[in-house]
Amino acid sequence: MTSTTIESPPYPHLFTPLDLGFTMIRNRVLMGSMHTGLEDRAKDFPRLAAYFAERAAGGVGLIVTGGFSPNLVGWLKPFGGKLSWPWEARPHKFVTKAVHEHGAKICAQLLHAGRYGYHPLTVAPSKLKAPINPFTPRALSARGIERQISAYANAAKLARDAGYDGVEIMGSEGYFINEFTAPRTNKRDDAWGGTPEKRMRFAVEIVRRVREAVGPDFIIIYRLSLLDLVEDGNQWDEIVQQAKAVEAAGATIINSGIGWHEARVPTIVTSVPRAAFVDVTAKLKPHVRVPLVATNRINMPEVAEGILAAGKADMVSLARPLLADPQWAAKARAGTPQAINTCIACNQACLDHVFENKLASCLVNPRACHETDLTYRKTFAPKTVAVVGAGPAGLACATVAAERGHRVTLFDAADEIGGQFNYAKRIPGKEEFHETLRYFRHRLEETRVDVRLSTPVTAADLTGFDEVVLATGITPRRVAFPGADHAKVVSYVDVLSGRVKVGARAALIGAGGIGFDVAEYLTHEGRSSSLDPARWMAEWGVDPTFEARGSLVKPQPEPPAREVWLLQRSPGKPGARLGKTSGWVHRATLKAKQVKMLGGVEYLGVDDTGLRIKVDGAEHLLPVDHVVVCAGQEPRRELQADLIAAGKTPHLIGGADVAAELDAKRAIDQGSRLAARL
Repeated sequence: MTSTTIESPPYPHLFTPLDLGFTMIRNRVLMGSMHTGLEDRAKDFPRLAAYFAERAAGGVGLIVTGGFSPNLVGWLKPFGGKLSWPWEARPHKFVTKAVHEHGAKICAQLLHAGRYGYHPLTVAPSKLKAPINPFTPRALSARGIERQISAYANAAKLARDAGYDGVEIMGSEGYFINEFTAPRTNKRDDAWGGTPEKRMRFAVEIVRRVREAVGPDFIIIYRLSLLDLVEDGNQWDEIVQQAKAVEAAGATIINSGIGWHEARVPTIVTSVPRAAFVDVTAKLKPHVRVPLVATNRINMPEVAEGILAAGKADMVSLARPLLADPQWAAKARAGTPQAINTCIACNQACLDHVFENKLASCLVNPRACHETDLTYRKTFAPKTVAVVGAGPAGLACATVAAERGHRVTLFDAADEIGGQFNYAKRIPGKEEFHETLRYFRHRLEETRVDVRLSTPVTAADLTGFDEVVLATGITPRRVAFPGADHAKVVSYVDVLSGRVKVGARAALIGAGGIGFDVAEYLTHEGRSSSLDPARWMAEWGVDPTFEARGSLVKPQPEPPAREVWLLQRSPGKPGARLGKTSGWVHRATLKAKQVKMLGGVEYLGVDDTGLRIKVDGAEHLLPVDHVVVCAGQEPRRELQADLIAAGKTPHLIGGADVAAELDAKRAIDQGSRLAARL
């Protein structure tokens, strides 16, 4: 007699169906709302449908769309996505049909921008301009408030007509409904303000009227701000009161909202610890009966499973992780997390693009939102392809070309893959870059790329290949000033590689992305707070008990490991050209580490006493032990001329094409698109 062992499935809590009574969600993975730019024009809805269909086919349980305004004054921007007329609902059927064909469910997010609307027609509970918006809203009358509530009910009914399984009512992040609930933005003394009960009345009435409009068998997710993270935000007892009230009014699910857009506490950048805010969702759980969704920086299956297994939430929301890998859920279900293309929370191609009125995508997955125009079809004419350089551009090109059926050999003189990512991953708060390299190591094996590390090549080594791709990266740019050859002067590569141990005081020449990264590296010592939620909350002033109003307490930054000056030759504030949604975090972090940032600097020279500079006509001596040059990069193209002389025309990608700081977004996109054309 033989016995068989039945292996338990990986991540069993993550893939347990969620029974809502009138409908069943196939697992606990919710694709959170993200605005992509495809929501704003009806002609883009077939592309939006393809984008969502790929995630539904990848196994996600429930999808929430980007935000659609219930009326014109609620627009995020002029002519943004809106759902208030029957003809506006019709294109949505492309989306709902595509998702349902793959077994997932989908909710339309109803998002009224309130005072965050970027147009002159904005309305709000009180006439208070947001610090991140030039437009001052008009304060609504009681009749105007009633019109807004009716608009929500109408939009929800149209969503049902369009085939959606439900709606998510956006009540957090400092948008319109949240502006009613918080004393910071609601200064009314009528029936809609003045007390917690009156401030939350608007939210409760919207949920109640939406439930009346759509009936009992329709999902209503309410996005409740559990942490406002702004002064005069909600207090914990008020949040619990709101949760109970919206549940009684007809909400099916409560989703966690974390932080306002104007908050000076980061909530989603890569330096935020994984699942940093899940305990606030767990704190609410005993107070309500409806399922709760945990959110923010949940990017790998073991993190999601741990939250669910501990009973801290009933679902997990993954937004950007599903931009990075539409097959996230399927790979987790299969027990192959090593195959997941992990979101590194960089914001460079998603949020930064949206705030710049560009189509969203993803640094590590350039096909995101480009599913119909960037395809990796099998080739009918396989070629031999040499890719020289195993940095982000070369890795993307090699694996996509091999996936399509080409025979690819990847060369690199280094003994490990990664190129500039091997420096980036050492920066405190950028530990997620390790995940991208783990993903590419798996991809190289999966696509059977012939990888040859520690292998410098010449043009003669490459002439036998059908195609040659130079992804040879960059060399640090040297700067010319008196004493530039002094022993104190080193490159950022020397520092981040560990070849040079920097002394107690350092000056950094160059205040772009590299300069800021090196400053982070030098001012931290030991384990990064990005890996320790308690330390991170103390540094940023987040109340770990979540009881304080707005959950804010006095920040307690840790002392810097070194004294650092961050200098730039051009006038103006250092860091002004950093990412729109993450640059302020880097500037605030270095300010807390007492880094002295100077613009308009003239470098007079280095000697044994330190670095002499001139700023605003005055000379200064910085008594530093090291001067670290972070002043940009030059392309490495040594092979190009020899290849052309040998009759080969190589393709240039990544830093070898354009050296532009640590521009992995362009490098991976360029490598992927070239491979798709070969």
